[in-house]
Amino acid sequence: MSAFRRSGLTEQDLSDWASYARQITPLPGRVLPPPPAVLPIVADPLPQPVRSLPLRPPPRPSPFVSIGDQPGGLDNASWNRFRAGKLPPARTLDLHGRTAQRAFQALQAFLHTAQADGVRCVEIITGRGSGEAGGVLRRELPLWLNLPGLRGLVLAAAHPHAANPGAVRVLLRRPR
Repeated sequence: MSAFRRSGLTEQDLSDWASYARQITPLPGRVLPPPPAVLPIVADPLPQPVRSLPLRPPPRPSPFVSIGDQPGGLDNASWNRFRAGKLPPARTLDLHGRTAQRAFQALQAFLHTAQADGVRCVEIITGRGSGEAGGVLRRELPLWLNLPGLRGLVLAAAHPHAANPGAVRVLLRRPR
């Protein structure tokens, strides 16, 4: 697109109009309009960039989800009920027997579906694992919950009972 805009007709435009107008027969009682006048060509100034303000501020990155730590924005009574296992999970996902890749894919689909359905609390069973630090799924779950694709869904995570570190209850954010 050119920065120049014509505000008048050139000699070529007038010549083309005259040759076209010679081929036209006016309607009965009408006369041909006179040819347009030649106006000088004026260049428009370059447009100034328009500075727009964002409609709302960009979302702040959510803080890191740590299993068993109370998040900001959740009152003490709700947190204590959730942490003590008194808030029953609406759905459960058992990851036993899955590879890490398949478990992660199942977790993503499970959490997205649960939040879309308006579920508030879910339980994820990873199992205890056989090593000192637990199994692969148990070690990876906190990392997965903090990935960008899932972090916005999760409000809090806690073990429902201190004697069962192989299960994690997740409190999902309400959909907006």
